[in-house]
Amino acid sequence: MKFCRMKFRVRILALLYVLCASAVSCFSLDREAFTITNYDLNVRVEPEQNRLGVRGRITMRNDSQTPQKIAVLQISSSLDWRSIKTGDAPVQFVTQPYTSDIDHTGALSEAIVTLPQPVTPKSAVELEIGYEGVIVLDATRLTRIGSPEDVARRTDWDQISPAFTAVRGAGYVAWYPIATESANLSESNSLFEVLGRWKAREAEAIMQVMFESTQNSSILFSGNPNSFVITPEEGIVKVGSFSMVRLAMNVPTFVLGNYEKIDVKGVSTVEFLPGKEATAASYAEILGGLDPLPSAHGSRRLQVVDLPDSNAAPFLSESILLTPLHPVKDEDRLTLVYALARQEVRSPRPWINLGAAHLAQALDIEQLRGRKAALEYLNAHLSPLLEFETVKSPDAGHDVDRNPAASRSLISMTDEVPLQTKAMWVWWMLRDMLGDQALNHMLFTYDASSDKEASYVQKLLEGTSRRDLESFFDDWVYRDHGLPDFKVESAFPRKAMTNAFIVTITVDNLGAAGAEVPVIVKFAGGEVSKRLEVHAKGKATIRVEVPSEPQEIVVNDGSVPESDMTNNVFKIPATEK
Repeated sequence: MKFCRMKFRVRILALLYVLCASAVSCFSLDREAFTITNYDLNVRVEPEQNRLGVRGRITMRNDSQTPQKIAVLQISSSLDWRSIKTGDAPVQFVTQPYTSDIDHTGALSEAIVTLPQPVTPKSAVELEIGYEGVIVLDATRLTRIGSPEDVARRTDWDQISPAFTAVRGAGYVAWYPIATESANLSESNSLFEVLGRWKAREAEAIMQVMFESTQNSSILFSGNPNSFVITPEEGIVKVGSFSMVRLAMNVPTFVLGNYEKIDVKGVSTVEFLPGKEATAASYAEILGGLDPLPSAHGSRRLQVVDLPDSNAAPFLSESILLTPLHPVKDEDRLTLVYALARQEVRSPRPWINLGAAHLAQALDIEQLRGRKAALEYLNAHLSPLLEFETVKSPDAGHDVDRNPAASRSLISMTDEVPLQTKAMWVWWMLRDMLGDQALNHMLFTYDASSDKEASYVQKLLEGTSRRDLESFFDDWVYRDHGLPDFKVESAFPRKAMTNAFIVTITVDNLGAAGAEVPVIVKFAGGEVSKRLEVHAKGKATIRVEVPSEPQEIVVNDGSVPESDMTNNVFKIPATEK
């Protein structure tokens, strides 16, 4: 009996030692040491049970500076790890819940894997994995920060159910393995920063996925379809094989539903649920009439897929646009414009692909309602850029770049919200500077396979416009110098012999980024506008002729983002007239 008690104590001490060792190990984990470069997954979907089962292989590359024997794999907290092997031999792993808003449940199921031997930097290891569980509609991450339940469900609508199945990937539901630090929606841009770093690491990742469904319904995936096979054996009624490259640009998303479809131009489709025939026809008509951006590749495939909740937020991944089909409003048209433009201008660089798509939206507004409405649209999306430029310090939890202007540049930026906003402004300014013809020619001739250097677009535009754009690209694309701040320093009008007035205007740029900006001279009954390039921390002068006495000078009509627009108006004193 005494021996048994002693043996029991030894076991307790051993257990405590293991727990303490695990706690120390978890505390010092480098969750972002490994990058998953390849996914080869077999996914079984059972809508009647809300279930998902996954088996497959992944390849993990050590992108840290030191050999790594511990790897971290994360999936949604509603899924459970079943097996992890390497070389057909099981590896040791422990699982734990890990709070993170990168998943709609607000948590992840984390596997801490002990590899058979350390993986040296830039070397890779292949793991065979298995996990399963349920995916039901869950808006926990949003409701716990105060979002009303109905509002939260409009955003986090992912689910597997008998009536409808749609599941997005990282950032919504971790239905495939990822490895990130914790993201917290209550901490400013934490989610976008974590997700941005993951996308940067997974920029060249490849996914091959085979779906098996126990439900005889359409299987859609946001990648390229390889094949479909109907196999009624063993309860599996449909199989679909797909592939996707560049996970950084798109979110792997799968959809199952009882869809019918309308073909558009023999390329795109509108997939609609029963009872939506008339609405789907109106979407198809609008889609068929859109040609937002010029492209040498012609029309690209786009699938517009109906969401059953009429209030659900639209979502685009690769060639699939998930959106509720209801009577078309202005914002629905803009969503179609954005989705189609994303297909027409394909680029491995987010600032090109995403920025050009947002430019297409602004151009569509200008075409329908005029320039003023387009500028209102641009400025309605300015706040994320202003907030980004206000915070100049890099994330203290990660490597601090000695050149923050380069690390926060448009070509390096990982936070999608300010990235898309700034890219949109850059494309709009280039269009104002160079004109539609030069910009359209560049977009038409752009070749993603030739885009090997960051200066590729600059050189294309310079070749077409015959202008030196080095200063502009340095301030706005290659580095982050902040925003300009224009101010009319002086304005001197004098009467010409023709009874017209010539106004000599000096504009001061107090900001660290230069730009070409419109200078507007207002007079009784009208105004005259000319463009003036003002370099960072510099001044420039321009002469403007107006037919009658000038009353007011305005620098910037809202077409250039500024840090401060309260000092843009200059009243000409009556004595100077």
